Amino acid sequence: MSERQTALIVGAGVGLGAALVRAFAGAGMAVAAARRGTEALAPLADEVGARAYPCDVTREAEVEALFEAVTADLGAPDVVAFNAGAFVRKGLLDTTADEFERCWRVGCLGGFLVGRAAARLMVPRGSGSILFTGATASLRGGANFHNLAVPKFGLRALAQSMARELGPRGVHVAHVIIDGQILSERHAALVAERPPDGLLSPDAIAENYLHLHRQHRSAWTQELDLRPWVERF
Repeated sequence: MSERQTALIVGAGVGLGAALVRAFAGAGMAVAAARRGTEALAPLADEVGARAYPCDVTREAEVEALFEAVTADLGAPDVVAFNAGAFVRKGLLDTTADEFERCWRVGCLGGFLVGRAAARLMVPRGSGSILFTGATASLRGGANFHNLAVPKFGLRALAQSMARELGPRGVHVAHVIIDGQILSERHAALVAERPPDGLLSPDAIAENYLHLHRQHRSAWTQELDLRPWVERF
């Protein structure tokens, strides 16, 4: 396409979020990076020439304002990646209702609000990609992981429903299951114990998101399952 495309990364924190910003910027797109606080985004935005935006994905008005601002500044997004999430690891008996609800609101309700806002811009023009970040917990709930599994199960269901509704209208909706640990600075000790690629590289994951956006509509992926070669499944 002759015109420069726009990518919006929601949940542009360290690790995968930052890798997504770099990947889409490296592909020549104008990139909007959003998270609750923009101070931490400043170095990344300066590095790749992205624009930083504040947004609490649990607040409908803030999500709507985000899309309005990005559209005014960079143009309507051609691809939106939802990578936001919250997790409190606790046993069921010790989890408060507020903790449970907060994780669901960020990980599932936030996905709905962001996905709906993206769809409202993409459906009228008949094109665009909406990509959701899932996890092992999207497929099975583990002990002490209900605060992650419930929102991730819901997000997967949302992605499936959106794909069936919006695909015939030209909008590609895909859900990416990250089945394994993503390499980060906190894994320095693990790297010495595992093969160099025994943890998921955030940059390698991000390249898959870029590939999903570039897929021809005759061969769209609805769900992509990623794991390192040493991961059991």
